Amino acid sequence: MNTPSDIVAGPVGLPQLSRDGKTLIVSIPIALTRQGGQKRVVTPDAEPWTRARRVDSTIVKALIRAHRWRHMLESQKFSTVRELAKAEKINESYLCRTLRLTLLSPALIEALLDGRQSQSLSLSQLLKVLPSIWDKQEAALAE
Repeated sequence: MNTPSDIVAGPVGLPQLSRDGKTLIVSIPIALTRQGGQKRVVTPDAEPWTRARRVDSTIVKALIRAHRWRHMLESQKFSTVRELAKAEKINESYLCRTLRLTLLSPALIEALLDGRQSQSLSLSQLLKVLPSIWDKQEAALAE
């Protein structure tokens, strides 16, 4: 770990070597601010640093399962949800809630697959009863 005496201060943004020549020091001017209960990194231009998109693998897996189960029912591989739940060894209620994911708007599904959903959105919120009208789904999830 560097002590203050090991560090040679230089202009912001230009890399400098420590006195022992083993450490490269880069200064990046940022500010940490609180917004909505979260800390945010703000650049010198006062623009917030946008987070990288983060795909929620739990949600993506549930979407895949839902569409696979829907296909199994539509292809009449299983005639009822009860039969399918028994074959998959899962709770019938969970299967029904997960199947509702196939009713999400294409725009919402695309956002989920691209990682553009709200950071606070969880699978449990998606499994709740949502409006079947696509325009109202995003508003319901924003609440």
